[in-house]
Amino acid sequence: MYARGVDSFDAMTDLPKDVRAQLGERFTLQFPEVIERSTPAADGSQKFLLRLPDGSGIESVYMPMGERTSVCLSSQAGCAVGCTFCVTGFFGAGRNLTPSEMVGQFFIVQREHQVPLDHMNVVFMGMGEPLLNLENLVPTLDILYKSISPKRVTVSTSGIIPGLEDLARLDRRPNLAISINAPGRKRREEIMRITKKYPLEDLMAALRRFPLEKGRDMTIEYVLLAGYNDSPQDARMLSKVIGGLHAKVNAIPFNEDPNLPAWMKRPNEAAIDRFVDTLVQSGVRVTVRRSKGREIAAACGQLRGKTEARSRASRQRDVAERRVDRAAGVKPARVERDRVHRERR
Repeated sequence: MYARGVDSFDAMTDLPKDVRAQLGERFTLQFPEVIERSTPAADGSQKFLLRLPDGSGIESVYMPMGERTSVCLSSQAGCAVGCTFCVTGFFGAGRNLTPSEMVGQFFIVQREHQVPLDHMNVVFMGMGEPLLNLENLVPTLDILYKSISPKRVTVSTSGIIPGLEDLARLDRRPNLAISINAPGRKRREEIMRITKKYPLEDLMAALRRFPLEKGRDMTIEYVLLAGYNDSPQDARMLSKVIGGLHAKVNAIPFNEDPNLPAWMKRPNEAAIDRFVDTLVQSGVRVTVRRSKGREIAAACGQLRGKTEARSRASRQRDVAERRVDRAAGVKPARVERDRVHRERR
């Protein structure tokens, strides 16, 4: 299934026919269902909206990059981390994906575009926080390693420190990407609620303890929000925060979306250039994700957001209804369910 990529038991011709028949009666090799494919962008990127057997929707992205191709995978059907600049966070928490659901995304994209396995990169940067699903992420990585070197696999995290420590203990570790997004604790907490539990200072200490093989770097992901975290001073502060790490910065100009706060805007090109130039002058290696995926709403959750058509206004109406219910002393099922959901998070 994983090394040879077969999608039916009948294709396993090295097994006896009766064994194949019994496998077909008891098990399935069914992948998640593709319910929407975006029109490919000018750079060839394409986004897939997939439906799981329980009806959950997840996203995957195909990103051709010269000789190699990257596939962006989701690890959860939603996200409880709640970053305010992320559409997935807007829709709230969802369940963990199983190894088969994560690997299924990979093979759907790989087969649709007929990409040789030895030309593939994998990034867990889609919907969800991978380190909150470590139980399923680790076997998924082991499966992918049958075809892809760990050096070609990247796990992106918002900074779940216990998960980082567990990842550090693995014999074979993927590349690590960490979302920082603001160079100071206060502002980072404003846009990334998880930081209140795992403060920036503690996260940086954990990153400095993380074992890196020779020749490997961490990636510091930094979403640029106009007028909020994109000034030259912010760049200088960021260079000090990450000082001493074997790391490069991936500056990501914000992808605007109607479901997200109206004040969040993409910086203009001049502001992006000033931020990047300041980092370079401070001795930081930096790349800029300038355009890949913008035409196809490739930021986490954006295709799902369009399909479900849940606007920010509709959420505000929900909040208003709850306030009225509370004022009247009424606890309808929806309000009680929301309370339990918040407590679990």
